[in-house]
Amino acid sequence: MKSRREFIGTLATAGAVVTYVGGSSSRGATERKIKLGIDNFAVRAMNWKADALIDYAAKLKTDSLLISDLNAFTNHEESYLKGLRKKAADLGLQIQLGTWSICPTSKTFKKDWGTAEEHLALGIRMAHTLGSPVIRVVLGSGEDRKSAGGIEARIEDTVKVCQKLKTQAVDAGVKIAVENHAGDLQSWELVQLITAAGKDFVGANMDSGNATWTLEDPMTSLEILGPYALTTSLRDSAVWESEKGATVQWTAMGEGTVDMKAYFKRFAELCPNVPVHVETISGFNREIPYLDPGFWTTFPKARASDFAKFVALAKKGKARAPHQHPPGSDGKLAEQEYQQAEIERSIKNCKTLFGLGEKS
Repeated sequence: MKSRREFIGTLATAGAVVTYVGGSSSRGATERKIKLGIDNFAVRAMNWKADALIDYAAKLKTDSLLISDLNAFTNHEESYLKGLRKKAADLGLQIQLGTWSICPTSKTFKKDWGTAEEHLALGIRMAHTLGSPVIRVVLGSGEDRKSAGGIEARIEDTVKVCQKLKTQAVDAGVKIAVENHAGDLQSWELVQLITAAGKDFVGANMDSGNATWTLEDPMTSLEILGPYALTTSLRDSAVWESEKGATVQWTAMGEGTVDMKAYFKRFAELCPNVPVHVETISGFNREIPYLDPGFWTTFPKARASDFAKFVALAKKGKARAPHQHPPGSDGKLAEQEYQQAEIERSIKNCKTLFGLGEKS
């Protein structure tokens, strides 16, 4: 049997170090130096542009910043983007880039950036200039499951767009990270999309909170998507049984029903080089009415074993009231303060409870 000193030496050789929480070593815990950052949607009420987002991410002593909206940039010129890249690098930050729907037949698709192909091409170019190894995109939302041809048709349409931009993506050294977004794709369906498009240049932007909207325990989603993950937009979730099935309330990290310590331990095993971007969208309740027979028309191929794990998660939870701003408060200011409090508490918990981040 190895001594404690020999055991710690073995961990150090493997590239891990003992995690210290509150000044004392945490037995059995190791820090794998997973980058920790924020998704700018967590502070959407601030309406900050890229410069301010970089400053805020640096203030929180994070390692990475996912700017998930092209509207966060003053312009899309090369010189401007290179300046942002340098500013972030000087502050010890990596930038990752994201945008929204590239499925031309999705109900969420907008022509703000031209056709779906032109939109993706712009995202790839900007990602390359910013030094982002990925461009995060989405298919759409849960409403697309009800569209003509169902979600399978929307997957096919998204695959076609990705494949048309393959050469440009590969030449730029940028991979396309498709998110499981707003109830559109169950994890196995996203894997279907990735493999159909080509996993050499397409992968996943893994969203733990969105998994709960598609009847999945985030741990189940992690097991399925982890091997394909290129980047992340993560949050904790409270889930409990309710009248029509289950209700979900997204929460700050470490404050939900999910065992996030177990989650990040497995995360480190499946995707140790993938950054954790926290995207808090807290405080409101969404019911998943799976006891309503009509609900299942949008999930005709849902897998029973995965659903059973989601039900088991819901059985652990207790009902929570939605967040409400203090009576008489300024609504806009109160929302800004609430969003900042949620992300800042989440970053603190990720560092102190889960050992994430390269910076103290």
